[in-house]
Amino acid sequence: MTGVPASAAGGSSQASPASQTSPGPQAAQAAHAAGAVVVPSEVTADAAAIADPEDAGRPPRGAKLAAAAVNQASVWNIANLLTMLRLILVPGFVALMLADGGYDPAWRAFAWAAFAIAMITDLFDGHIARTYNLVTDFGKIADPIADKAIMGAALICLSSLGDLPWWVTIVILGRELGITLLRFLVIRYGVIPASRGGKLKTLTQGVAVGMYVLALTGWLATLRWWVMAAAVVLTVVTGLDYVRQAVVLRRQGIAERKAALEETQA
Repeated sequence: MTGVPASAAGGSSQASPASQTSPGPQAAQAAHAAGAVVVPSEVTADAAAIADPEDAGRPPRGAKLAAAAVNQASVWNIANLLTMLRLILVPGFVALMLADGGYDPAWRAFAWAAFAIAMITDLFDGHIARTYNLVTDFGKIADPIADKAIMGAALICLSSLGDLPWWVTIVILGRELGITLLRFLVIRYGVIPASRGGKLKTLTQGVAVGMYVLALTGWLATLRWWVMAAAVVLTVVTGLDYVRQAVVLRRQGIAERKAALEETQA
């Protein structure tokens, strides 16, 4: 069959690469009128997949490796590094706290500096992770462990040295461990959010323990006793509030599941 010149088909003699790969409706009609066969690019792609069916539906080579590398790199973000620093500070703090019998004011000052750095990183790592979308599974596990490790180490050291009654250490650590266990028990029904009272409790505990770490005398020693008393009261009150929230959350969860089951059966 005699071909039709390009000018008669309504196009130029030289087509652009885009028009060659994906002909428009007018060009396709003109080519059909001329007796030409137009093969869409989708068909060529399908033909390539049929030619090698094992490659059809596979992700690009190296895609899984690249994704794993990105996920692995995301663990090493600034928020997690601050959490790791707090974990590393725990044994260093204990060594400084107990150096030279545990009563040297200079060593206690160094121990206070390590404790203060740990408390400051505790204030910032979670905020940074949430603000910049750096929340990772490692951070969710390591952050509460680091918080309780540095506070527990400080309380146990102070009680061992006779600076703080053991019942204070038992009340504070018992509350922290108990609430953590309670969160895990009710997590199937929902998450207990951190309250303002809980944040105030954490801040008061940090200030009180920091004042006890320092070798204070006079009115400052009296002041730290009152700060610690406030920390113990907040510890107990907020602990009871978390228990109340857990009970309410569990009841709501059970009621919702029961209602959903009845609706399904109906």
